[in-house]
Amino acid sequence: MQTQRRGQRHGPRQRRRPAGQTWRPPRPSRLTAARAALRALTPATPPRPTAKRVLDLALGSALLILATPLLAAAALTLAVQRGSGGVLARSARVGAGGRPFVLRSLRTRRLRLHVISRLPHVVRGELSLVGPVPLTPGRVHAWPAGTRDWRLELKPGLTGLAQIRHRSAMPWDEPDLLDQHYAEHHRLGLDLAILAEAVGTPLREAARGLARRSKADLSDTDHRLPGYRTAG
Repeated sequence: MQTQRRGQRHGPRQRRRPAGQTWRPPRPSRLTAARAALRALTPATPPRPTAKRVLDLALGSALLILATPLLAAAALTLAVQRGSGGVLARSARVGAGGRPFVLRSLRTRRLRLHVISRLPHVVRGELSLVGPVPLTPGRVHAWPAGTRDWRLELKPGLTGLAQIRHRSAMPWDEPDLLDQHYAEHHRLGLDLAILAEAVGTPLREAARGLARRSKADLSDTDHRLPGYRTAG
């Protein structure tokens, strides 16, 4: 009776760990371990694409498909003309977040094909259709310490505010100021306006060039009646 009361008073006896042995948490069951491994294998949900990225991917892919025959013909012509010189120019550039990439362009400026040939960079996500001028690593490292790296906050662009205004008569045409203005105020509507200007300006210049050439080719003999002869 006395032994039973002692057991009721002190409760069940606990097993003592051997001296020097540290406590370890219980091992998870096989089912728990399998669930953890399955969660690790499940890919994380990718971030939702922004409207800017959707525009880059959709319009960039369409433009690349349309321009592929022209780019192929230009590359073939350059290969014949340059021989072993290569048809692509390569240069190191810095993208969003400071990630470096190699910018590839056709070695020609006719019809702005050197810009159009950069469309694969837009589709891959290294460039955007609209953005600041892509800089070389040397120019990025030359920034003063402590300045805001606003260029690294968004992707460089195939075209941009500085690119379409660099030949403008506007007094405010400093490229860095224009790129900074775009970085602080960029939105989808501004991108569409810049794209329209980037496409419309070369077309208007080409139309004016054709008009001037056609006028230069005309002479007064083109307007003479059949059988007309000058006195002589």
